[in-house]
Amino acid sequence: MPIATLTLELAIEHAQSLKDRRQAVRSLKDKLRHSFNISVAEIDDALLWNRATIGVAAISSSRSYLEGQLREVEAAARRLCVGLGCEILDSFIEMDLSLSD
Repeated sequence: MPIATLTLELAIEHAQSLKDRRQAVRSLKDKLRHSFNISVAEIDDALLWNRATIGVAAISSSRSYLEGQLREVEAAARRLCVGLGCEILDSFIEMDLSLSD
């Protein structure tokens, strides 16, 4: 069964503290999780308060469905980031993962 992951690297320019960073990251994660049937997590250390990396994972029996879904998630994340005061610096999708039967 195929698994797809999406990694989003964020710049949170308005963040003046780790609290500001957590607020933006938590809001983005919650909105994506509620809009799509996906798993979302922060996947880096909180060393810089104006940077974050978000990981998204989805599983389905259809590779084409997964690719389309993660492209929609990426587009939604870009729209949400505008309202949250952050910017997606980089994003990439991995489709080569699969669960063994």
